[in-house]
Amino acid sequence: MKFLVAALLCLTSQVSPASPRTDLASVRPSEGVKYVGRSMWLLEDSTATMTAEQAFKHPAARPADQPVPNLGISPSVFWAWFDITNDAPEDHVFVEFDHAEVGTIDLYLVKDGEPVLFASTGQGEPIGSRDLAIHEFVFDVPVKSGFTTTVMFRLASTKQLQVPVNVYTPSGFTRERSERNLNIGGYIGIMLALALYNLFVFLSIRDRTYIIYVLYILLVMLTQLAFWGVGQFYLWPDHTWFSVKASIIFTFATAVAASEFMKRFLDTPRNAPELHRWTKYFYGLFGLVMLLFLFIDPYLGYRAAQVAAGLFASFLYITAWKVWRMGSRQGGYFLVAWSMFLLGTMVYSLKDMGILPYNTVTVFSMPIGSALEGILLSFALADRINILRREKEQSQAEALAISQENERIIREQNTLLELKVKERTHALEESNAHLKQTQAKLVSAEKMASLGQLTAGIAHEINNPVNFITSNILPLKRNISEILGTLEKYRSINGPDAATQLQEVRRHEEELGIQESIDELDGIIASISEGSHRTAEIVRGLRNFSRLDEDDLKNADLNEGLRSTLAVLSPQYRGRVDIRLDLGELPPVECYPGRVNQVFMNIITNAMQAVLATDKAVKEVRISTRATEAGQVLVSIADNGVGMSAKVKEHIYDPFFTTKPVGEGTGLGMAIVYGIVEDHHGRIHVESTEGEGSTFTLELPVRQPRTNQQRA
Repeated sequence: MKFLVAALLCLTSQVSPASPRTDLASVRPSEGVKYVGRSMWLLEDSTATMTAEQAFKHPAARPADQPVPNLGISPSVFWAWFDITNDAPEDHVFVEFDHAEVGTIDLYLVKDGEPVLFASTGQGEPIGSRDLAIHEFVFDVPVKSGFTTTVMFRLASTKQLQVPVNVYTPSGFTRERSERNLNIGGYIGIMLALALYNLFVFLSIRDRTYIIYVLYILLVMLTQLAFWGVGQFYLWPDHTWFSVKASIIFTFATAVAASEFMKRFLDTPRNAPELHRWTKYFYGLFGLVMLLFLFIDPYLGYRAAQVAAGLFASFLYITAWKVWRMGSRQGGYFLVAWSMFLLGTMVYSLKDMGILPYNTVTVFSMPIGSALEGILLSFALADRINILRREKEQSQAEALAISQENERIIREQNTLLELKVKERTHALEESNAHLKQTQAKLVSAEKMASLGQLTAGIAHEINNPVNFITSNILPLKRNISEILGTLEKYRSINGPDAATQLQEVRRHEEELGIQESIDELDGIIASISEGSHRTAEIVRGLRNFSRLDEDDLKNADLNEGLRSTLAVLSPQYRGRVDIRLDLGELPPVECYPGRVNQVFMNIITNAMQAVLATDKAVKEVRISTRATEAGQVLVSIADNGVGMSAKVKEHIYDPFFTTKPVGEGTGLGMAIVYGIVEDHHGRIHVESTEGEGSTFTLELPVRQPRTNQQRA
């Protein structure tokens, strides 16, 4: 369709090259005209509703007064048109709109005073809509040699809108485009060379400053490519939304990369801490501006982006200046390099504002400034390596001097230390000997306390049968005396009155109740026998408990040891604590029986004291035993007493730790238990809940490891 329109316009232009405006000079391509603004008519359509025909005939149209009209940032639609008189031999010319940051460009060719759409393109349009498949906005306009055609633009943009229009002959456009591509390629080559060089340095020394700088260089390059339209055409051709937003997105990304590079390169946390803290606020400002530009109001967002970028550039300059004033050589490098970049950016901005003319220098001022900045910062980073090397050598020399001084001090200190160690060792030996004596006394006190407790119980237990025997001795003497007296009377009967004497003796026997005394002897003797038997049982139980005659490993019945221990302790719990036994069948256990019985007595005593300290109606201690298939014997002693807290449970085996009042315990009972169990290569476990009770489980091997090794 576009080519059909072009053909019709070519035919028409041969008949009627007239234009409705004749007071502006026509553009002649052979003259090498660049920036044809002064030959252009302009019209602002604030409603954005005008048709091309209405705009072309609108009386408010005015001639432009600049080679490159600057239309500012506005939601309005702008119309621009001018006449082209083709004074070249070719039948077509190239019309270039030399500004990539334009959202929409519609090109009309005027036929008999009626504009006809020729082509549509722009930053917000797909790449396929372009008249020529190149990154510039260029139109191949058909104009017969020697004839005049009116070209009309409809322009709309959310950014700074300038109208740099060039008209070239085919050969002139080829030369111009080659020169421009050479400039762009040279810039890209410089930036990539800087990035690759610093990437190589990073891979060599692993300093993150260099990789951040590589990222910064690449972002600067991408920003320039977005401004030129190269990025939209080659890098993201199918993303029109991103194409419109890319320049601002990359601008802020570049600002953040520059800030992060400056932080590490100038060490701002140390050299300028009060300014360093402001970077996070700028990052927040960037986020708000991006949100405004991308999703809310692109016109206001673009203006805000210009202000934010300017403020941040000034902030970086002030920070670098302060670091340089502190004597930092790197601060001076950064200050000069950043000045080059700011100068280029300032020229570019003044060009956008219409203060400086739109020409090759102002258009390329920002890439020139960024390239110079990149080169200077690369020099600074190279110098940084030398600085780091010198600092490293200096620090190594200082470290060597310090090391030598430390070596001297250490030698002197070692001499003093040896003397102090000897003194301290002697003091520790004396302290250790004193501690061992104290511990031996406390262990002896614990044993004496246990012995006193045991003696009191045994005395009480033996006293009952002894009293029983003693109380029967007097009746026994009386009865035997009466029987013996009666027997003596029977023996004295003789003579003729023996019958009378016998009757008197029998009457005396009846008066004394000799038969009753004889019958009473069996009971008395049985009582005495029972008392002596109970005393013998207690002595035998005590002997079994103590096993004082056994200092070597013996095969012992642990169930019998538990029974003996309970027999010894029975005076303390009889009638007060309910003892429940669940003794399984156990093999003989190789152990020191007396010491194992001491373990039983300590744990059972603690269990009885724990249940007696409660006001529970049922106070019981449960004792159970069983053998395992792994050659172990398990003895469990559980109570429903006061229990222990987790903190107390952590320290129950610590020497001298006790929860009893002062004077009622030494704190060595459970420590002794733990030591005896360890000596038997066993283990002891405790489970306790405060207010519910405790369970101690002893795990003892049936055979001791030493014995097993001897047998092997």
